[in-house]
Amino acid sequence: MALLRDIVFDCARPAATARFWAAALDGYAVAPYDDAELARLRSMGITSVEDDPTVLVEAAGGGPRLFFQLVPEGKSVKNRVHLDLVAVDAEAEIRRLTALGATVLARYPGNVVLADPEGNEFCLLLRTAP
Repeated sequence: MALLRDIVFDCARPAATARFWAAALDGYAVAPYDDAELARLRSMGITSVEDDPTVLVEAAGGGPRLFFQLVPEGKSVKNRVHLDLVAVDAEAEIRRLTALGATVLARYPGNVVLADPEGNEFCLLLRTAP
């Protein structure tokens, strides 16, 4: 049996997209850079973590990691996989997510479809959080 380790996002701006998701999800943060990772970036000629082609976002208590990787092509069609989020106060959460850079794409009975700053769709379920 396999275990889920990472959910991988292809994107044009990995660091910015990682920061969005770290702020959007409770208990998640961009993984800190250690000396070895900073040396790896320098060896690639990268002087700022903002230009890192691969950025990891981790949950404090474990759980799936979000991995953001630079790809040359832009997003052109609907995601084949998306995340579903739930919040106690959905309307307040929509306001918070849009302030972080998300866009509301559609509203349906039971959920709202949003897109992150890179255009990746995700849903906010309109029901009480567990």
